[in-house]
Amino acid sequence: MEKEAPSSGSDWRISGLGADGPFPGMEEKLALFGQFVGDWDILENRWLQPDGTWTHEGKGEIHWRWILDGRAVQDVWTSFDEDAQKQIPHGTTVRFYDPKIDAWRSTWISPIQDVVKSFIGRKVGDDIVLERTSEEGYLVKWIFSEITANAFRWHSEESRDGSKTWTLNEEMRIQRRHK
Repeated sequence: MEKEAPSSGSDWRISGLGADGPFPGMEEKLALFGQFVGDWDILENRWLQPDGTWTHEGKGEIHWRWILDGRAVQDVWTSFDEDAQKQIPHGTTVRFYDPKIDAWRSTWISPIQDVVKSFIGRKVGDDIVLERTSEEGYLVKWIFSEITANAFRWHSEESRDGSKTWTLNEEMRIQRRHK
């Protein structure tokens, strides 16, 4: 029996992972993150350095898809390496709505950063706020704001004083890709 060669790149698929849309009957709850399904361009990306200066990174992409019978949403975040002239995947997030807590469970996995981060996400006003406590014990928020059908701002904030003050430490401007 001949072994099938491992697939690489964008043609690789896992049978049963992908879904065509939200799970029937849960469309309203799943719309919070389902609204992002599609392809997006990162127009601006910056993060705060320990010395208080900001580092800017070039452009990137985010690709969102329905998975697991439409009960979850997965994304892949990439940046463009100018030297290598190719996309570099930074990580993936799997999100699903948990009716027991009326919120989203969200886990970011980034082998390039050697991290796994789990959050609980909810709609707060017009924003989507994902919250967690870091391994060091401080509070972290990942926030989707300024959301329209074709753009949003994503930013990360942290509080090291029990949420009395918050520091912006990363920010991205993202726009939907039009075919």
